[in-house]
Amino acid sequence: MSREGYTVPTGSPGGSFGGAALAAKPSAFNPDFRDDNVQMKYLCGDCGSSTHLKKADPIRCKDCGCRVLYKERTKRMIQFEAR
Repeated sequence: MSREGYTVPTGSPGGSFGGAALAAKPSAFNPDFRDDNVQMKYLCGDCGSSTHLKKADPIRCKDCGCRVLYKERTKRMIQFEAR
């Protein structure tokens, strides 16, 4: 879709983008919900080992102590549209 063909959606309550339609659906994102047990997987920049970190853990490799960690790439297919 080109930029010239794009039209900005209107914010009218009667339209398909109205606030009533959004309020009726349960939201998947709830800012009050926080799970502290979630672990993210990182790769160490020095030794290359895999490290699991929680939210409150210090940013440090558990094997060598390096503080340079890289987040692992997602396994999902991501497709970008070229211009």
